[in-house]
Amino acid sequence: MFPGVEEYGVDVHVADRDVERALAVRPDDVEAADELSFARNVFVPLTTACRYTCTYCTYYDPPGQASLMTPEGIRETCRRGADAGCTEALFTFGDDPDDRYTEIHAELAELGHDSIHTYLREACEIALDEGLLPHSNPGDQTHAEMAAVADVNASMGVMLETTAEVRAHGGPRSKVPGQRLNTIANAGKLDVPFTTGILVGIGETWRDRAESLLAIRDLHERYGHVQEVIVQPVSDNERWHEGSPSLATMRRAVAMARDVLPDSVSVQVPPNLFDAREVVDCGVDDLGGVSPVTDDHVNPDYAWPALRELEAVAEHAGVPLAERLPTYERFLESERWTSERIRSALEATDEAGERYRAVRAGATGAAD
Repeated sequence: MFPGVEEYGVDVHVADRDVERALAVRPDDVEAADELSFARNVFVPLTTACRYTCTYCTYYDPPGQASLMTPEGIRETCRRGADAGCTEALFTFGDDPDDRYTEIHAELAELGHDSIHTYLREACEIALDEGLLPHSNPGDQTHAEMAAVADVNASMGVMLETTAEVRAHGGPRSKVPGQRLNTIANAGKLDVPFTTGILVGIGETWRDRAESLLAIRDLHERYGHVQEVIVQPVSDNERWHEGSPSLATMRRAVAMARDVLPDSVSVQVPPNLFDAREVVDCGVDDLGGVSPVTDDHVNPDYAWPALRELEAVAEHAGVPLAERLPTYERFLESERWTSERIRSALEATDEAGERYRAVRAGATGAAD
């Protein structure tokens, strides 16, 4: 059905009747959440190199202009985050950057690594040492690549974006939906709590949006691992000048996500990319990871909201705001979803362990 699913061996089922039902959903068909949540994180971009050249993305730098974050830099950034009360280290980098950038490959070799994925493991271990729970967004990963880092991550993620072929992904290094779906499936097979989402406004149709959400649901029903789905609007920047989706489009897309997905899967809208007050009545229950320390390196033109601004969103919705860890509570309650390394961090008697327990107990002020 979707490009690349046969190549990557992904078994995804989306029924036409479910697509038609999703297309009929409107904001009035869903209920507002009774609570909003967020995570306090520090953004750690291991490198701005990426093998893809999506026309809406400002994250990647061309070959020769990207570099690798050093272990010392990772440690210093994580330490600042822990000192600011963060609980999550959000690691990100472009898809397989050492595949296209010879300089990155050389820098990795100097550090004793033959790929960015083994370096990610070292980075996650640094974060754990500094009192943060790793949440990695490493782009597409094979089963072996994800297995190499799964036990040092509290949760992981990758944006599906869309199951459609769109011009914004075009070129000789185009993203393949089947590969993204395979990555989401790999997380399920490895019992990794996972975040994914759709990107709205890159040339996809309403049917594409419905099919993308249903594909995510199908994989979640099989493995039970999806913790949240982000409904993210594309935003104007130095590379994208085709506009952002309208308010009506975002409201309908969010409502569709809420209706399609199981109640246990959270729906998130990034508050630095869209006014969350405009969509909280459409089923949004999470405002994502927000950093009091670092920029949003994927969307540098759009600053994180101050934590007190999140309180304002919750006040507008008339619901409480709760801080959460990068892994949702229902996953933390089962050893199936948490490795021994992560459980040790959560149960530690040090300052970090106390901070994790305070967040889980709701003992922290949302905007301390």
